[in-house]
Amino acid sequence: MMADNPTPHLDAPLEAAPPRKKKGMVRRAFLIGGALLVGGGVFGVYWSDRSANARAKALTETGNDHNFLGWMKIAEDDTVTVYSPHIDFGQGTHTALGQMLADELDADWSKVRVEQAPADLAFANSALGKGFLAEMSGAPGVINALPNAIIGMIARSMPLQITGGSSAVRYTGQVGMRTVGAAVRLALIEEAADRLGVPASELITADSKVIHGGSGKSLRYGELAAGAAERSLTGSPELKTREQYKLIGKPIARLDIPAKVDGSAVYGIDLVLPDMRVATIAAAPVRGGKLLSVDEKPALGVAGVEKVVKLDDAVIVVAKRYWQALKGLKALSPKFSDGGHGALSSDTIHAAQEKLRTSGKPENEGGEGDVDAAFGVAGAKTLTADYRVPFLHHAMMEPFTLTGHYKDGKLTLWGGLQDPLSTRVRAAKAAGIDVDAVVFNPMLMGGGFGRRFPDVTEIIDQVALLAKQLPYPVKLVWSREEEVRHGTYRPQSSAQLKATLGKDGKISAWRTDYVQSGDAEGETSFIYAIPATSRRHFSYQSNQRDGPWRSVNSTQIGFYNESFIDELAQAAGEDPYQFRRKHLAADSRHLKVLDTVAKRAGWGSPLPEGVGRGIAIVESFGTIVAEVIEATVREDGSPQVLKAWAVVDCGTTVNPLNAEAQIAGGMVMGLSSAIGEAITIDKGAVVQSNFNDYNILKLAGAPAVIDVHFIESGAKMGGIGEPGVPPASPALANALFAATGKRIRTLPLMTQAKA
Repeated sequence: MMADNPTPHLDAPLEAAPPRKKKGMVRRAFLIGGALLVGGGVFGVYWSDRSANARAKALTETGNDHNFLGWMKIAEDDTVTVYSPHIDFGQGTHTALGQMLADELDADWSKVRVEQAPADLAFANSALGKGFLAEMSGAPGVINALPNAIIGMIARSMPLQITGGSSAVRYTGQVGMRTVGAAVRLALIEEAADRLGVPASELITADSKVIHGGSGKSLRYGELAAGAAERSLTGSPELKTREQYKLIGKPIARLDIPAKVDGSAVYGIDLVLPDMRVATIAAAPVRGGKLLSVDEKPALGVAGVEKVVKLDDAVIVVAKRYWQALKGLKALSPKFSDGGHGALSSDTIHAAQEKLRTSGKPENEGGEGDVDAAFGVAGAKTLTADYRVPFLHHAMMEPFTLTGHYKDGKLTLWGGLQDPLSTRVRAAKAAGIDVDAVVFNPMLMGGGFGRRFPDVTEIIDQVALLAKQLPYPVKLVWSREEEVRHGTYRPQSSAQLKATLGKDGKISAWRTDYVQSGDAEGETSFIYAIPATSRRHFSYQSNQRDGPWRSVNSTQIGFYNESFIDELAQAAGEDPYQFRRKHLAADSRHLKVLDTVAKRAGWGSPLPEGVGRGIAIVESFGTIVAEVIEATVREDGSPQVLKAWAVVDCGTTVNPLNAEAQIAGGMVMGLSSAIGEAITIDKGAVVQSNFNDYNILKLAGAPAVIDVHFIESGAKMGGIGEPGVPPASPALANALFAATGKRIRTLPLMTQAKA
């Protein structure tokens, strides 16, 4: 034990986690890192690792347990509590993260608990931060050489505690949880060796015990925890190999399911506090519009309504109960401006995008080889296709809800959001108080898909402003209509794809020109081996507020690429599956995934008349997914999905049960978005208002058969929550072409049913 190190220290090389907006976050992190390296002031603001560890212990220890680096604690009764910096909103990562740490720790799984880490800088996700910087900087050696204390301060400075980007298992779990579990196991062995008076090399661990084989003596982890917690943890513990796993790779039941089934799980919308009031809101119908006037009296005349609050672009009604607040809101007739966007529509957006693509300048470009030269080759067979996809809503089952209470200069918040630490920062700014005066209590989320990130979540500002005006706690609930009409949508996007076929029947050049808001860094990997490629992104922003949707840009790009390569296969007179094979590297993971899904789906076998089979393969978030869809068309022209297959290579599957659910759920979500979902704009405002006109796929419309298979390649671990979505829409469109001979280039498919 080191006398000057009262809390454990881990100086391990941590890998990776690209969340959203990678480029901006990388720049910011490097600026912060530089400040940490050359200046002393930031050290005092964001604490040293030692101070953060001490705070984590103070926030979590109860007197009979001992915290290790804020990641976990061991109680005297052998209970292991794992602190997840990621929020649970149905993805099952708490269980998987627990499995990863417990496997390296050799803990008794029946005594493992997983809890949400507090929204406190002491629990900033340094594992995520270091790996993210290593991957995105292009200089992993430089990043991994930085002391872990520096990375910890960068994580706290960002501040980093996000859930998104399919990053929890592949980065936080693989790098943070496994490393800490293995390091703590070694500390427990060292403590046991001293107590038993034997060499550490003679000890083994199993089921939360350290065992001496020669004498048969053993010590429980709970007996050893206090001493182990005082030891310096090794920075590079040896991790288990695949053959040594006891929990990783096992289909362990999710820890969160019982409470969700019996109703004891508490979501943000469930919260009830003493003297709490409930509020609801109506914002300007046209985003960018302002509140011009409103007569409060009709709302105040409704029983239970206590206050009407005017914001710059919205009006809020506060009452004792939600239905009273909603009735009061409906009694109002607020007048809003249109912010100059009254002439905007979905059609004018597409027209503006086409004009930008044909006469504007790309925001950024990528690719290799001389595409223009290849297009100019005499006799080359060239194909061009234009594609369009609409805005998509996140359609969370739990509408936006956030509770706030401002008292004695402190703002306390309760709710489900995807980045607790950044939530505190945004709330503090809105309330005009110091971030240390904001407490955020993370709760379960009823869905998210990217909608609940603080930078696209106006409800934080609204609650911060509202709470400061009221002497009691207030829960702001967005109605379903408000939530649909004021979403932060997946961008409306359009693209033109152009390619040439050489005399050998292979693609010699490929160009993708696409237009949408934001940057292009969420773009899916381009997996095909083509001599000359070009990808040009033109940035267009409407009045709508766009945000990351499940799999970010990979759904748009996946639809474009995998629809177009099917068209190229037809132009070449080849089978779509075999044509893809020709353009994938021999013995590659992509080829194995493609071959496996084709075999499992019986590609090439006879189908009933009117039934088509389509295939698509997309790599996103480090995971390769190929899907095959069998579909037909009903008498009314609507598509019917009959069967679906998915084959996945994510390197290593931590929990097969949960991974299968994520891929199947992602596939159904992708099919739903392709068939009926669309947010459309008319006169600057969103047309849709609820599930009656935002068409989520019903259970009866889902495929009767879904087959999901994983290839355990042992490659670098990829994500699992999002990669199942992108291949679904092109696979379905390709299946419908096979069934009808009609190409689908515009989504959703229902708009094409009778075209």
